Amino acid sequence: MDENILKKIKALPPLDDTILKIQRICVDKNSSLADLVKVVESDPMLTANILKSSNSPLYGFSREIKNISHAVSLFGMATVRGFALSSAIKQNIKINLSPYGISETSFLDISTLQSSFMFKWYSKVNKSMLEILQPAAFMMEVGRIIIANEIIDQKKESAFKEALKAVKTPHELSFLEKEYVGFTNEEITAKIFEQWNLEGELVESIQFSNDISNASEHVKPYAIALSVVKNAINLFGQLSDSTIAQSLILIETHGLPTEPFIQTIEQFKQ
Repeated sequence: MDENILKKIKALPPLDDTILKIQRICVDKNSSLADLVKVVESDPMLTANILKSSNSPLYGFSREIKNISHAVSLFGMATVRGFALSSAIKQNIKINLSPYGISETSFLDISTLQSSFMFKWYSKVNKSMLEILQPAAFMMEVGRIIIANEIIDQKKESAFKEALKAVKTPHELSFLEKEYVGFTNEEITAKIFEQWNLEGELVESIQFSNDISNASEHVKPYAIALSVVKNAINLFGQLSDSTIAQSLILIETHGLPTEPFIQTIEQFKQ
């Protein structure tokens, strides 16, 4: 990997103690939701973020969630882990996505929508897969922070913005990123996950979400699900007619049931 990109990745702050504890709980089969609640409660900002999200229309819970224990029980470990990793990004990394023509708020909104859509969709398809899919869905755009920074440093922002006008899909965007910095968002995100010592399934699910044919048989179902979500919700549109059509092609190509996906879209559009 390019030395400048590697330096930027290595300069990222390590995960803080709260998130490391959450990581250990989430991968320990003997841990409980009560263990997780205890750790989350020790971080007021994370607690507030989870409670705010649990009462968001995006998740559509039937009544107001007033305490963190209830929120954690509704979300489950995987989603709480995703919130924790997302919180680490917001608190510790300066986000400037100007080469992509979007604000920090828009970038974070897209990530939130991707993760909430994954939660509701795969709760209908295969809930056990959310253990990997939820943290991955929260974080699968993170590499773009590094790419944007590198483009700015190389004084290529204007050229990149101009080239971006011709790009219509996440797959085309990966080609453009590769042209400008030598690596795609997926490759850089996977490298960040490696540095944070996240498990291989999580790293590879991100890495191969734009290169499904080269994923191992075990990782492929995760990579397909991530690819479907980021085709439906991305920089170019969020659940628009064209982005939904792209996702439905992927779903049909890989033999996933269409009905749960369509039901989830209808829930989000209500």
